[in-house]
Amino acid sequence: MKILFLGGTGVISSACAQLAVARGFDLTVLNRGRKPTVPGIRQLTADIGDPAVAQAVLGGESWDAVVDFISFTPADIEARLPLFHQRTAQYIFISSASAYQKPPGHFPITESTPLVNPFWEYSRNKQAGEERLLQALRGEGFPATIVRPSWTYDETRVTVPVNSPKPFTIVHRLRQGRPVIVPGDGTALWTMTHAEDFARGLVGLLGQAGAIGHAFHITSDEVLTWNQIYETVAAAAGAPPPRLVHIASDYITACLPEFAGGLLGDKAYSSVFDNTKIKRFVPDFVAPTRFRTGMARSIAWFDADPARQQVDAAAEAAWDKLIAGYERGLADARREFGR
Repeated sequence: MKILFLGGTGVISSACAQLAVARGFDLTVLNRGRKPTVPGIRQLTADIGDPAVAQAVLGGESWDAVVDFISFTPADIEARLPLFHQRTAQYIFISSASAYQKPPGHFPITESTPLVNPFWEYSRNKQAGEERLLQALRGEGFPATIVRPSWTYDETRVTVPVNSPKPFTIVHRLRQGRPVIVPGDGTALWTMTHAEDFARGLVGLLGQAGAIGHAFHITSDEVLTWNQIYETVAAAAGAPPPRLVHIASDYITACLPEFAGGLLGDKAYSSVFDNTKIKRFVPDFVAPTRFRTGMARSIAWFDADPARQQVDAAAEAAWDKLIAGYERGLADARREFGR
């Protein structure tokens, strides 16, 4: 099969590219010049945001499937429709499981769970992109398939809900035995999916005409609490048992508003997924990577090169300030109530 990835060098798309090539697909990636690390991939260079340039680079080519990893708004989708309407037999839009109803109305989450997220613009934009594609499917026969990843990681990520864009920061903190911030009481249930496992589901959908018009989430079946997730990361890092400071998500976001979307719009609530549908369409889909194994690989990747071990001092200072303020308030409340 002849496949085109829009993007192709991110956490999810790199794993999908590697598997697609391993399975013998003829894979091309289109991006602004970042070369894929997987051998055997053809690259086209263009800014997909400039339709005229993209049109010229794509020329008269067509593909059995196009996977769009880099559309984030309805305007992005609007620009893709005329560009790919006659170029592909299947267009897969990478949406987000964060678009599902928050807080969830029932468990487990299935593909029929309503898409309602009043807290996070990112999720609402993904939802609107899905709606535009389905409208194009109904009105114009545009061959759309929707895929919704949840939190998906690879060796370059350390997945805890309060961390820095420099992900080694939390490892450094845990190894020092310093307190870490956990949303709520730490018992919300979450699903972490390794990118290699996600790729099995996504690549299995490529070229499936029966998947057109359908939405799928692709996640692990392993479910952990936030407390367990922090404990697993600490163990992988060879750190002492973590000092968990449980703070309500709205308190965290009032002090650190940069976390508002990701916490109030996603990670403050349990997210447990039913993967029956993807397993029905892709019978060989499995997600065998346990979180402890994935985190051991991540820590080993960071430890292998000191240049990767960047620590965000400003983020740590903000966390310390938040924890200190929370603990002062807790002490004041105890005194107020005579405890």
